[in-house]
Amino acid sequence: MIKYIVQHTQLQEKSVRNTVELLNEDCTIPFISRYRKEATGNLDEVQIGEIVKFKEQFEALEKRKNAILKALEEQEVLTAELRQKIANCTNLTALEDLYLPFKKSRKTKAEKARQNGLEPLAKIIMSQNANDVESIAYKYVKGDVNSIDVALEGARHIIAEWVNERTDIRNQIRYQLERFAMLSTKVVKTKADDENAQKFRDYFDWEENLSRMPSHRFLAILRAEKEGFIRVKVLIDDTRALDKIEQRMVRAQNACAEQIELAINDAYKRLLLPSLVNEALQIAKDKADASAISVFAKNLKQLLLGSPLGEKRVMGIDPGFRTGCKVVCLDAQGRLKYNETIYPHPPKSDSVGAMKKISSLADAYKIEAIAIGNGTASRETEALIRKVHFKNDVQVFVVSEAGASIYSASKIAREEFPNYDVTVRGSVSIGRRLQDPLAELVKIDAKSIGIGQYQHDVDQLKLQKELDVVVENCVNAVGVNINTASKSLLSYVSGIGPKLAENIFNYRNENGAFTSRSAIKKVPRLGDKAFQQGAAFLRIKGAKNPLDDSAVHPESYGVVTKMAKDLGKSVSELIGNSEQLKKIDLKKYCNETIGLLTLEDIIKELEKPGLDIREQAKVFTFNQNIKTINDLREGQLLPGIVNNITNFGCFVDVGIKESGLIHVSNLSDVFVKDVNEHVSLHQQIIVKVLEVDIPRKRIQLKLHQKKV
Repeated sequence: MIKYIVQHTQLQEKSVRNTVELLNEDCTIPFISRYRKEATGNLDEVQIGEIVKFKEQFEALEKRKNAILKALEEQEVLTAELRQKIANCTNLTALEDLYLPFKKSRKTKAEKARQNGLEPLAKIIMSQNANDVESIAYKYVKGDVNSIDVALEGARHIIAEWVNERTDIRNQIRYQLERFAMLSTKVVKTKADDENAQKFRDYFDWEENLSRMPSHRFLAILRAEKEGFIRVKVLIDDTRALDKIEQRMVRAQNACAEQIELAINDAYKRLLLPSLVNEALQIAKDKADASAISVFAKNLKQLLLGSPLGEKRVMGIDPGFRTGCKVVCLDAQGRLKYNETIYPHPPKSDSVGAMKKISSLADAYKIEAIAIGNGTASRETEALIRKVHFKNDVQVFVVSEAGASIYSASKIAREEFPNYDVTVRGSVSIGRRLQDPLAELVKIDAKSIGIGQYQHDVDQLKLQKELDVVVENCVNAVGVNINTASKSLLSYVSGIGPKLAENIFNYRNENGAFTSRSAIKKVPRLGDKAFQQGAAFLRIKGAKNPLDDSAVHPESYGVVTKMAKDLGKSVSELIGNSEQLKKIDLKKYCNETIGLLTLEDIIKELEKPGLDIREQAKVFTFNQNIKTINDLREGQLLPGIVNNITNFGCFVDVGIKESGLIHVSNLSDVFVKDVNEHVSLHQQIIVKVLEVDIPRKRIQLKLHQKKV
């Protein structure tokens, strides 16, 4: 396993070995990357994630090998040579090719021919020594084989199967598909005018090299095919492919050779090409899935680590026209204090009453910021709020409400607010997103947040697994206040999981706030392993031991106490004291379990304990003159917020219903390899309008300036 992982990751063998040992001890990626740096050689969570991926791949390969060996033993066909070949296999494709000759179905044409006694005839033809094949075939005419033609056809079916089972031939066709395959599409004529088909009209008649096709285009074509708007074919040069096979198999120029050529042609069209085209499409799909999942994961990480406003009193507004704007007032910890509906927009148009209500609520609940959802009536509501005269300084933010409706109807929301309807819950979610995006967004299925590309078309298990890792890494990178965190947030803490999260939540409700990290051990079923994995990511605000509100692991408290004692200080006096911390000679504190890498992390944490790695939320204002797509003009410079990133560019919210696209070619004057290197999700930027297609509701933009 270690050799396999090293080969695929190019990481140091010692680092891989130690990491695998830690994983086998049920250590989590966040714990290993943060608190076992000496063992791993300072691998980060991405590198450890790669080790996990190839460890699982290897284990799946070994499991399949064992299943195949068992099947071959039962068939009594397992030779020492075949066992060795299986043992040496390093990928599933080669392994399945080895197993293919023994994975027979009784319903095949070749098997029927064997049952009719035609295998000896097939072997004679394959020897390519006979000139009068028909005379030889005549000897096999009996029973169901009622003519020479039937005998020869049956023999060809057996030869076709042999051709199909040859690994060298399969690999030759794979090479042709990998290098030269063209993916071709044609519109289903009866569907060409379908309104839903129009978004795929670029692919009504399309041809492109399969290996060079961008992932987003391949997934779009697959979706169009799935919805019945187009038909897809994979094409290669059949003549060249057949010639390559014949060069390997045909050695004579006689009647046997003619039969073999016919069998090759049959094998190619009936067995090899359909099977290997499906395999090539699956490889392309896996590659496209991996690319789309990677984009989604990067977007999710940026979204979860979005700028929090912090513990401020917030008013959340879910805007609407006919149904009104749902308003909630939250305290600094996100608890709901008040809710009401105002009707400032048509048809009621009570803007004066709405402004008075907003002003009085802001005053009564000492509101410090207002979060407005970015859906229907968002711009109109923002304009209204900006007209309100507040007694105190109130910041106004427009917040993405993607997924808020999913949360408001969820089991989690019903448990949090059993006495309120979905509209109130949605407004609470909008307000809390401003306070702490991470804490609120973990309650929503990541696939519902509306970022990434074609997330519903990719392998859902792989997507969910990757997104869970991203959420876990983000939660643990920030840390969690155990006394205010929801069950959802707690469940992503290293070593905790849903069941222990519920136990922590219930224990907190029954016994009050935790006063120390050691008190966490009192939670039912939270044993030493869970404490080791999770304690350092759980923070206790105002604890007697200040290290309980830091990223210093409890196992390192002793070394910090010794550092303080050696300086003649208490631990409290050492925290934040850069001058004293610089005096510490870290080498004095190295031992078998703690090294320089961990000690350097401890010093950084003591300088600024519990520092939030996220940037502070910044106020942003759209151009107030732009209300709809009809207000856009080519050449305009507009403020915008990046709201989605794909491989082909990024989408930008400029304050109207439709998001504009900055194509990858308009992101920079130099070649852009990775869109994420140029922009990030929710980044505030200035864009230039290049083109406005009102009928298709498409807006082409160019990145003009990255706002700081």
